[in-house]
Amino acid sequence: MLELGHPWIIADGYTKKWPAGSAGDLVELTDPTGRFLATALLEPGERIIARVLAREPMRMERSWLRGRLETAAVLRREYAVLGDTNAFRLVNGEGDGLPGITVDRYEEYLMVQLYSGGWRPHLATLTGLLQELFAPRGIYEKTRPRNTRELESTGDTKKYGRLLAGTAAPQRLIVRENGLSFLVELERGLNTGLFLDQRVNRRDLIPRVRGKRLLNLFAYTGAFSVAAASGGAELVTSVDVSPSYTEWARDNFGANRLDPRKHEFMVGDCLATVTDLLRRGKEYDIILMDPPSFSTTGKGRFTTRGGTSDLVAAALPLLRPGGLLIASSNHQKVDPADYLKELRRGALQAECDLRVITLAGQPADFPYPVTFPEGRYLKYALCVKAARQ
Repeated sequence: MLELGHPWIIADGYTKKWPAGSAGDLVELTDPTGRFLATALLEPGERIIARVLAREPMRMERSWLRGRLETAAVLRREYAVLGDTNAFRLVNGEGDGLPGITVDRYEEYLMVQLYSGGWRPHLATLTGLLQELFAPRGIYEKTRPRNTRELESTGDTKKYGRLLAGTAAPQRLIVRENGLSFLVELERGLNTGLFLDQRVNRRDLIPRVRGKRLLNLFAYTGAFSVAAASGGAELVTSVDVSPSYTEWARDNFGANRLDPRKHEFMVGDCLATVTDLLRRGKEYDIILMDPPSFSTTGKGRFTTRGGTSDLVAAALPLLRPGGLLIASSNHQKVDPADYLKELRRGALQAECDLRVITLAGQPADFPYPVTFPEGRYLKYALCVKAARQ
């Protein structure tokens, strides 16, 4: 895998024979003959035991780390078409040669996340360089507990963010995306309230919705709903199991001077709500579903594999002929081909046809190496509903 350019070393029988080391050590990887292969960041005891930093010998010096950060900034400046946006990804781990780190920009604040404990000993150096290069008002770190999947479905509001440097942000910070305003929280919760990797997909939605009725399933804090309402949708129905996220969505409407009373906000399990809407004879021009990879509610459990097809089959009867089904997943272990199979199974269950007109992914500020297929995680499919032929 190393010779194919993959940046991860997975723990196995060979790595058990490695000399003892500590998280954050730099190790030189060789083949059985002693030929040098790569320099990697070590994290003993984890499934990903090491992550490749360079294909040549190196040391973790400020100048090396500074160079990687500067290169990441240039990529955003030259290729990420941000427009009226001040919330985007500044460092995307493996895609910027810094595997195990992400850095997001929210207005004048930075948010660091470490997906490898190997970076913990180097966090102070990273924080200092981020201050020097980008002069933010403050830098936060958001920690990731091990039971993330279960906590995501509960709307957990504990403080998982901590201020590393600078001055604290307000509890609710207003950021701009595609000319729209969104409220984010850097300190509380597992996530900030705005998934930055959907920025371009939200921008693409805006010109498609004028005069249309849109159903947004797993609406979270309503970013897609705000985009649709701002584009002139006749009705946006937002469904989420979390009352707190639903209230946050209403606040996001207010932040954009959109009257939430002209639209619908429903709290409940999405599959059960779809069944109820069908019973009530509702019909929509666009149905958007962007569920988490895994979630558990009082009604049951959702997983991308299997759950997607059932959700698609249940939702398609609500969609008018010629309407648009937008289905999205960020499940890293489900590749685009397998995801399309889930959509196919759902369409067959519903006895209708789906024609894919676009299969998009994440924007330019979420780059990934061609040798790292796991980096192409976001699937965003626009499908037209047609009768079976």
